[in-house]
Amino acid sequence: MNSFLRFLKQWTLPVAIAVGTSAYLLFYYVPALDKAGEVLGPIFDTIFPLSVFATLLITFCKVDFHQMRPHRWHVGVLVVQTLLIALNVALIRLLPSLGIGQGTDTKLLFEAVLTCIIAPSATAAPVIVGKLGGNISTMSAFTVISSFTQALMIPIVFPLLEQVAGLTFWAAFLIILKKLALVLLLPLVLGWMVQHHVRRLHRWIVSKPDLNFYCWSFSLSITAGITVKNIVNSTASASLLTLIALFTLIVCFIQYALGRGVGHWLGEPLNSGQALFQKNTALSIWVSYIYLHPVASVGAGCYVLWQNIINSLELWRYNRRKSS
Repeated sequence: MNSFLRFLKQWTLPVAIAVGTSAYLLFYYVPALDKAGEVLGPIFDTIFPLSVFATLLITFCKVDFHQMRPHRWHVGVLVVQTLLIALNVALIRLLPSLGIGQGTDTKLLFEAVLTCIIAPSATAAPVIVGKLGGNISTMSAFTVISSFTQALMIPIVFPLLEQVAGLTFWAAFLIILKKLALVLLLPLVLGWMVQHHVRRLHRWIVSKPDLNFYCWSFSLSITAGITVKNIVNSTASASLLTLIALFTLIVCFIQYALGRGVGHWLGEPLNSGQALFQKNTALSIWVSYIYLHPVASVGAGCYVLWQNIINSLELWRYNRRKSS
């Protein structure tokens, strides 16, 4: 029993992905569970944002707000991300003139990749950084900065690729900003209030170092189920879905390596690596449906699996080094 619990603790993220994937496939392929699925679906739709909110609230309760200010590595990561976005958009625009983008599939493939690059840093990035011994406060600061930067970038970039009827730049900007405010800013404000005015609750949260990590793992399980749902119900061909999965895996490693490289140069390899490669894929999936094409959202769905597999390997290596 103890060895099983150690296994669960060491590989929490892959277990969460496996549970979410298996649960969705079970309900999908077993007709007898259809009615239960209809009841549970709306419940999980409600629980998911609440679990993300709880994860962030717990994380911000542990943040040193005096350290939440811009740093050099913040600028470095944003510059690299902007260059990657510009390169990807230029490639999509140039594909037809190069004679290799006549088909819709090629454009969808690179739009799926774009969703994995343009997304802001994941709201769970401070959780993983904390587990890896990094600076939660500076990572939390970057998460806020990144969210506002990409809230501005997304409605600028996506209309260059697809036109959305009846949605102006400011309308899109305000929709995205509202979504980010509810998910990010509200728990940030409440976390500050708990630190300064609800001290007993704050002491209890601080005494549970892994509480936010397990809250995020629960959210990840639901995200994995949503990802598999998008893939199973996609109208794209199997070859396109395979290419999207492969390309997003490559992009995941590229962003991880570039983030680490920028961090080594600016003195924050751990935080920079997580900041550039760990993405808010839930937002990516959402904006893909609004601006691009439902198939493009599969890219962000695959990316969430890849980034959490890498996170699991990082945690395993860190814990192994710490215990040796």
